[in-house]
Amino acid sequence: MADMRSFREAVTDWAAGGPGDPARELAERLPVRAAVLLEGLSDVAAVEALAARRDRDLAAEGVCVLPIGGAMSVGRFARLLGPTGLGLRLTGLCDEGERGYYARALEGAGSAQHGFFVCAADLEDELIRALGVPRVEELVRAEGDLRALQTFLRQPAQRGRTSHQQLRRFLGTKKGRKIHYGRVLVEALTPDRVPAPLDDLLTSL
Repeated sequence: MADMRSFREAVTDWAAGGPGDPARELAERLPVRAAVLLEGLSDVAAVEALAARRDRDLAAEGVCVLPIGGAMSVGRFARLLGPTGLGLRLTGLCDEGERGYYARALEGAGSAQHGFFVCAADLEDELIRALGVPRVEELVRAEGDLRALQTFLRQPAQRGRTSHQQLRRFLGTKKGRKIHYGRVLVEALTPDRVPAPLDDLLTSL
């Protein structure tokens, strides 16, 4: 039975140069109405965690949450999925430093730019600010990563950085850690502390 995971895999294969027919067929059969373009799997984990907390099944709603493998790929995915491709509504998150690149890519694909929500540095930065450094450190301890964090903080490169900057860097130091904490940090948020870009994204769907 076809599901949104199959569609996501078909689109990823298509973007990598594979055939487009499987994605087209699945888009009609499911059906798919919107695609959330996210840079990586940690962003996907955060979006899906917030959707679950709000009792929303995005796949059942016809929404595909799709990691595109970095900001440089947004133009290719937008062309395949937006008005010039499958005709889906496009939305997602981007970082402030990449806003201009996203705007050009979306304009080139004939898609609206206002559907994308901008994080100050990245989503991890937004989540750390929303929770506060002490709470994030509590979560790191609860997840069994305190010793790893302490070792990381002793590195000379971390001297002179704020605790916020150090935590943000720490989350990206081990494969899979950003993905894991994308979910953990979102699940720890109180409803009134959800970062605006993430909150606005879910509300728009």
